[in-house]
Amino acid sequence: MTFAELIQAVHKRPQHVVVPALWGQGRATFGGLVAAMVYEAMRGKVPAGRPVRSLSITFVGPLLMNEPVAFEVEVLREGKAVSQVLGRAVQNGEVVALVQGSFGASRESAVSVAAEPAPAMKAVEECQELPYIKDVTPEFTRFLAMRWGLGGMPFTGVASREMGGWVRLRSDVSYDTVTEAHLLALVDAWPPAVLSFLKAPAPGSSLTWTIEFVHPIPKLTTHDWCLYRAEIEHARDGYGHIAARLWSPSGELLALSRQTTVVFA
Repeated sequence: MTFAELIQAVHKRPQHVVVPALWGQGRATFGGLVAAMVYEAMRGKVPAGRPVRSLSITFVGPLLMNEPVAFEVEVLREGKAVSQVLGRAVQNGEVVALVQGSFGASRESAVSVAAEPAPAMKAVEECQELPYIKDVTPEFTRFLAMRWGLGGMPFTGVASREMGGWVRLRSDVSYDTVTEAHLLALVDAWPPAVLSFLKAPAPGSSLTWTIEFVHPIPKLTTHDWCLYRAEIEHARDGYGHIAARLWSPSGELLALSRQTTVVFA
Protein backbone atom coordinates (compact mmCIF):
# COMPACT_ATOMS: atom_id res chain seq x y z
CA MET A 1 0.00 0.00 0.00
CA THR A 2 1.20 3.49 -0.83
CA PHE A 3 1.28 6.43 1.57
CA ALA A 4 -1.93 7.81 0.05
CA GLU A 5 -3.72 4.46 0.38
CA LEU A 6 -2.82 4.15 4.06
CA ILE A 7 -4.01 7.69 4.78
CA GLN A 8 -7.30 6.86 3.06
CA ALA A 9 -7.59 3.69 5.14
CA VAL A 10 -7.58 5.82 8.31
CA HIS A 11 -10.65 7.70 7.03
CA LYS A 12 -12.48 4.59 5.83
CA ARG A 13 -11.90 2.24 8.78
CA PRO A 14 -10.10 4.01 11.65
CA GLN A 15 -10.72 1.11 14.04
CA HIS A 16 -9.02 -1.49 11.84
CA VAL A 17 -6.01 -0.40 9.79
CA VAL A 18 -3.27 -2.88 8.90
CA VAL A 19 0.12 -1.52 7.88
CA PRO A 20 2.09 -3.88 5.62
CA ALA A 21 5.71 -4.82 6.30
CA LEU A 22 6.75 -2.66 3.32
CA TRP A 23 6.61 0.30 5.74
CA GLY A 24 8.93 -1.26 8.30
CA GLN A 25 11.64 0.45 10.30
CA GLY A 26 13.21 -2.50 12.04
CA ARG A 27 10.46 -4.43 13.81
CA ALA A 28 8.21 -1.36 14.00
CA THR A 29 6.33 0.81 11.51
CA PHE A 30 8.05 3.94 10.17
CA GLY A 31 7.36 6.68 12.74
CA GLY A 32 6.59 9.36 10.18
CA LEU A 33 3.75 7.23 8.81
CA VAL A 34 2.42 6.51 12.31
CA ALA A 35 2.35 10.24 13.12
CA ALA A 36 0.71 11.03 9.77
CA MET A 37 -2.07 8.47 10.31
CA VAL A 38 -2.86 9.69 13.83
CA TYR A 39 -2.86 13.27 12.54
CA GLU A 40 -5.31 12.39 9.77
CA ALA A 41 -7.69 10.86 12.29
CA MET A 42 -7.42 14.03 14.41
CA ARG A 43 -7.90 16.38 11.47
CA GLY A 44 -11.29 14.85 10.74
CA LYS A 45 -12.57 16.08 14.12
CA VAL A 46 -11.55 19.73 13.64
CA PRO A 47 -13.72 22.43 12.01
CA ALA A 48 -12.70 23.61 8.54
CA GLY A 49 -10.43 26.63 8.46
CA ARG A 50 -8.31 25.57 11.43
CA PRO A 51 -5.03 24.17 10.09
CA VAL A 52 -2.71 22.31 12.42
CA ARG A 53 -0.17 24.61 14.05
CA SER A 54 1.77 22.11 16.14
CA LEU A 55 1.90 18.44 17.08
CA SER A 56 3.57 16.87 20.09
CA ILE A 57 4.20 13.17 19.45
CA THR A 58 5.28 10.44 21.84
CA PHE A 59 6.17 7.02 20.47
CA VAL A 60 5.05 4.91 23.43
CA GLY A 61 5.88 1.59 21.80
CA PRO A 62 6.37 0.00 18.39
CA LEU A 63 3.39 -0.12 16.06
CA LEU A 64 3.62 -3.66 14.72
CA MET A 65 3.09 -4.38 11.05
CA ASN A 66 0.51 -6.78 9.65
CA GLU A 67 -1.61 -6.38 12.80
CA PRO A 68 -4.72 -4.19 13.19
CA VAL A 69 -4.34 -0.77 14.78
CA ALA A 70 -7.12 1.59 15.84
CA PHE A 71 -7.04 5.39 15.85
CA GLU A 72 -8.88 7.19 18.64
CA VAL A 73 -9.47 10.95 18.87
CA GLU A 74 -10.61 13.16 21.74
CA VAL A 75 -11.35 16.88 21.35
CA LEU A 76 -10.05 18.41 24.58
CA ARG A 77 -11.25 21.95 23.93
CA GLU A 78 -12.75 23.90 21.08
CA GLY A 79 -12.40 27.67 21.43
CA LYS A 80 -13.33 30.54 19.12
CA ALA A 81 -10.23 30.02 16.97
CA VAL A 82 -8.22 27.13 18.42
CA SER A 83 -8.99 23.42 18.85
CA GLN A 84 -6.93 21.24 21.20
CA VAL A 85 -7.07 17.58 20.16
CA LEU A 86 -5.61 14.33 21.48
CA GLY A 87 -5.03 11.36 19.21
CA ARG A 88 -3.96 7.80 19.97
CA ALA A 89 -2.87 4.76 17.99
CA VAL A 90 -3.97 1.66 19.91
CA GLN A 91 -2.83 -1.86 19.10
CA ASN A 92 -3.55 -5.05 21.04
CA GLY A 93 -5.23 -2.95 23.72
CA GLU A 94 -2.16 -0.74 24.32
CA VAL A 95 -1.36 2.83 23.26
CA VAL A 96 1.60 2.80 20.87
CA ALA A 97 1.56 6.48 19.85
CA LEU A 98 0.12 9.56 21.51
CA VAL A 99 -0.30 12.90 19.70
CA GLN A 100 -1.47 16.22 21.13
CA GLY A 101 -2.32 18.75 18.46
CA SER A 102 -3.17 22.45 18.33
CA PHE A 103 -5.28 23.57 15.37
CA GLY A 104 -5.86 27.28 14.89
CA ALA A 105 -7.57 29.66 12.48
CA SER A 106 -5.70 32.69 11.13
CA ARG A 107 -6.34 36.05 12.77
CA GLU A 108 -5.31 39.65 12.17
CA SER A 109 -2.09 40.64 13.89
CA ALA A 110 0.29 43.59 14.02
CA VAL A 111 3.21 41.15 14.28
CA SER A 112 4.78 39.77 11.11
CA VAL A 113 8.33 38.36 11.14
CA ALA A 114 9.72 36.59 8.10
CA ALA A 115 11.52 33.27 8.54
CA GLU A 116 15.27 33.12 8.16
CA PRO A 117 16.37 32.09 4.65
CA ALA A 118 17.00 28.47 3.80
CA PRO A 119 20.64 27.34 4.04
CA ALA A 120 22.79 26.93 0.95
CA MET A 121 22.80 23.34 -0.26
CA LYS A 122 24.28 21.52 -3.23
CA ALA A 123 21.87 20.80 -6.06
CA VAL A 124 19.90 17.56 -5.85
CA GLU A 125 21.88 16.08 -8.73
CA GLU A 126 25.16 16.69 -6.88
CA CYS A 127 24.09 14.99 -3.65
CA GLN A 128 24.62 11.33 -2.78
CA GLU A 129 21.48 9.22 -2.86
CA LEU A 130 20.51 6.80 -0.12
CA PRO A 131 19.22 3.92 -2.26
CA TYR A 132 16.70 1.37 -1.10
CA ILE A 133 18.58 -1.89 -0.56
CA LYS A 134 16.54 -4.81 0.73
CA ASP A 135 17.69 -6.07 4.16
CA VAL A 136 20.18 -3.18 4.39
CA THR A 137 18.24 0.08 4.48
CA PRO A 138 14.89 0.38 6.32
CA GLU A 139 11.99 -1.04 4.33
CA PHE A 140 10.11 2.28 4.23
CA THR A 141 12.90 3.90 2.20
CA ARG A 142 11.43 2.21 -0.88
CA PHE A 143 8.78 4.96 -0.67
CA LEU A 144 10.96 7.95 0.26
CA ALA A 145 14.01 9.31 -1.55
CA MET A 146 16.83 11.12 0.25
CA ARG A 147 19.89 12.89 -1.15
CA TRP A 148 22.69 13.67 1.30
CA GLY A 149 24.23 17.12 1.04
CA LEU A 150 25.34 17.75 4.61
CA GLY A 151 26.94 15.56 7.28
CA GLY A 152 27.39 11.81 7.10
CA MET A 153 25.09 8.87 6.51
CA PRO A 154 24.32 6.57 9.44
CA PHE A 155 27.14 4.41 10.78
CA THR A 156 29.88 6.09 8.73
CA GLY A 157 31.82 7.48 11.69
CA VAL A 158 31.32 11.08 10.59
CA ALA A 159 31.32 13.26 13.73
CA SER A 160 29.20 16.10 12.36
CA ARG A 161 26.60 18.05 14.33
CA GLU A 162 24.64 18.59 11.10
CA MET A 163 22.76 16.36 8.69
CA GLY A 164 20.68 17.31 5.69
CA GLY A 165 19.93 17.39 2.03
CA TRP A 166 16.88 16.78 -0.15
CA VAL A 167 13.85 14.54 0.38
CA ARG A 168 10.65 13.60 -1.43
CA LEU A 169 8.37 10.65 -2.06
CA ARG A 170 9.72 8.36 -4.76
CA SER A 171 8.64 8.77 -8.38
CA ASP A 172 6.36 5.73 -8.40
CA VAL A 173 3.92 7.65 -6.20
CA SER A 174 1.23 9.80 -7.82
CA TYR A 175 1.47 13.60 -8.03
CA ASP A 176 -0.59 14.26 -4.91
CA THR A 177 -0.72 17.72 -3.36
CA VAL A 178 1.55 17.91 -0.33
CA THR A 179 -0.27 18.20 3.01
CA GLU A 180 0.88 18.26 6.62
CA ALA A 181 0.67 14.45 6.61
CA HIS A 182 3.28 14.33 3.85
CA LEU A 183 5.51 16.80 5.71
CA LEU A 184 5.50 14.49 8.72
CA ALA A 185 6.81 11.68 6.54
CA LEU A 186 9.44 13.87 4.86
CA VAL A 187 10.86 15.18 8.14
CA ASP A 188 10.92 11.81 9.88
CA ALA A 189 12.41 10.01 6.88
CA TRP A 190 15.81 11.24 8.02
CA PRO A 191 17.60 9.11 10.61
CA PRO A 192 18.64 10.60 13.95
CA ALA A 193 21.69 12.72 13.18
CA VAL A 194 23.60 11.09 16.04
CA LEU A 195 23.77 7.83 14.06
CA SER A 196 26.42 9.28 11.74
CA PHE A 197 28.86 9.27 14.70
CA LEU A 198 28.73 5.46 14.89
CA LYS A 199 31.06 3.22 12.90
CA ALA A 200 28.84 0.13 13.03
CA PRO A 201 25.06 -0.40 12.87
CA ALA A 202 23.12 0.02 16.11
CA PRO A 203 19.44 0.65 16.87
CA GLY A 204 18.20 4.20 17.22
CA SER A 205 14.74 5.77 17.31
CA SER A 206 12.68 8.84 18.21
CA LEU A 207 11.33 9.02 21.74
CA THR A 208 9.41 12.31 21.51
CA TRP A 209 8.86 14.65 18.59
CA THR A 210 7.44 18.17 18.41
CA ILE A 211 6.74 19.68 15.01
CA GLU A 212 5.30 23.08 14.07
CA PHE A 213 3.88 23.93 10.66
CA VAL A 214 4.21 27.25 8.86
CA HIS A 215 1.08 28.39 7.03
CA PRO A 216 0.00 28.83 4.38
CA ILE A 217 1.75 25.78 2.96
CA PRO A 218 2.86 26.57 -0.62
CA LYS A 219 1.42 24.44 -3.39
CA LEU A 220 3.74 21.45 -3.79
CA THR A 221 3.38 17.97 -5.21
CA THR A 222 4.82 14.75 -3.86
CA HIS A 223 7.45 14.84 -6.63
CA ASP A 224 8.98 18.12 -5.43
CA TRP A 225 12.29 17.89 -3.57
CA CYS A 226 12.21 19.58 -0.16
CA LEU A 227 15.27 20.77 1.74
CA TYR A 228 16.03 19.37 5.20
CA ARG A 229 18.65 20.38 7.75
CA ALA A 230 19.11 19.01 11.28
CA GLU A 231 21.51 20.00 14.04
CA ILE A 232 22.46 18.05 17.15
CA GLU A 233 22.15 20.42 20.08
CA HIS A 234 23.25 17.93 22.71
CA ALA A 235 23.89 14.19 22.96
CA ARG A 236 24.90 12.10 25.96
CA ASP A 237 23.95 8.98 27.94
CA GLY A 238 22.23 7.39 24.95
CA TYR A 239 19.95 10.35 24.19
CA GLY A 240 20.24 13.02 21.52
CA HIS A 241 18.42 16.34 21.22
CA ILE A 242 18.03 17.40 17.61
CA ALA A 243 16.46 20.49 16.02
CA ALA A 244 15.55 20.51 12.32
CA ARG A 245 13.75 22.51 9.64
CA LEU A 246 12.17 21.72 6.29
CA TRP A 247 11.92 24.13 3.34
CA SER A 248 10.19 24.08 -0.04
CA PRO A 249 12.31 23.85 -3.23
CA SER A 250 12.15 27.67 -3.48
CA GLY A 251 13.27 28.18 0.12
CA GLU A 252 9.96 28.76 1.92
CA LEU A 253 9.96 27.44 5.49
CA LEU A 254 7.49 24.55 5.85
CA ALA A 255 8.07 23.10 9.30
CA LEU A 256 10.20 23.30 12.45
CA SER A 257 11.00 20.07 14.24
CA ARG A 258 12.57 18.99 17.52
CA GLN A 259 13.20 15.39 18.55
CA THR A 260 14.55 13.54 21.54
CA THR A 261 16.18 10.42 20.15
CA VAL A 262 17.50 7.21 21.70
CA VAL A 263 20.61 5.44 20.45
CA PHE A 264 21.62 2.03 21.79
CA ALA A 265 25.39 2.41 21.35
